[in-house]
Amino acid sequence: MHGEYKIPGGKLVVVDLEVADGVLREVRVAGDFFLEPDEAFRTLSSALEGAPADTDAAGLAARIEGALPEGTVMYGLTAEGVGVAVRRALAHATDWTDYDWQLIHEGPQTPALHMALDEVLTTEVAAGLRPPTLRVWEWAAPAVVIGSFQSLRNEVDPDSARRHGIEVVRRISGGGAMFCEPGNTITYSLSVPQALVQGLSFADSYSYLDDWVLAALGDMGIKAWYQPLNDIATEAGKIAGAAQKRITGGDGAVLHHVTMAYDIDADRMVEVLRIGREKLSDKGTKSAKKRVDPLRRQTGLPREAVIDRMIDSFRTRHGLTEGTVTEEELATAQELARLKFATPEWTGRVP
Repeated sequence: MHGEYKIPGGKLVVVDLEVADGVLREVRVAGDFFLEPDEAFRTLSSALEGAPADTDAAGLAARIEGALPEGTVMYGLTAEGVGVAVRRALAHATDWTDYDWQLIHEGPQTPALHMALDEVLTTEVAAGLRPPTLRVWEWAAPAVVIGSFQSLRNEVDPDSARRHGIEVVRRISGGGAMFCEPGNTITYSLSVPQALVQGLSFADSYSYLDDWVLAALGDMGIKAWYQPLNDIATEAGKIAGAAQKRITGGDGAVLHHVTMAYDIDADRMVEVLRIGREKLSDKGTKSAKKRVDPLRRQTGLPREAVIDRMIDSFRTRHGLTEGTVTEEELATAQELARLKFATPEWTGRVP
């Protein structure tokens, strides 16, 4: 069995192993990490020999940490990361390079249609009817997108939203509200097979699927990091938030979508969103305006250039071919938008 795991902000860990009589055998750990002293390298594998095959990643990490020589220093490597690689091997997880990734970057769509496209395309991936897909959104209108389980009245001031011409829609994933404006927001979706995140915890899957965009930001000179559970941050502040939804049927798939602030009308955002004192306190700031730091200021690049560099970074790392939403997929999404995402019943399902 073979498993690979790119540690967020670190290096690649590769594990090959066998299972006999319910325990791990012939464990071999490798990777492009750094480790001192040299004898600690053998410990990574020997500590896992004989471990019950149902041991979770934390338990495997504890075995490694308990066996490492005193004074061991790991660079780009963690014991937990080795444990995750083992779990992915046992789960027969796939890797990014096992797929032919497709890019969809088309013209502006309405907020409700974007919600529907996410559901339709990810369902198609689950059914094996389309390849894993990176979709970059273009917004036809400003919107507030609330999480699947958020209270509509608690999150949005309806009078301010109407006054500013902002549509309110509800997505199928959890998480918090997104304030989106054409030209000021960068939003993308990853529709990936369930096998890509096999062996990862729910939290680990966020950092795993965000890792490529952290590298892309780094290529643009931005030191960014994953901030559990679902934020991307820099020293200047939060720049993005992610959300996920598991799609059943077929072999299963995961929808992972991210909204990044390129620029933002902070005054308008605060008028429209009801950001409570508890949330602001939790974020350690007194002003909602300080919670999001736009990419425009940090990169000095036009929005289109930021998107192009992100796409190029993904293509360089994982491969990417140009694609499109098929006529059938679009028709299905338009009907889903009409019957579900554009209806007051869905938007207000949690009043």
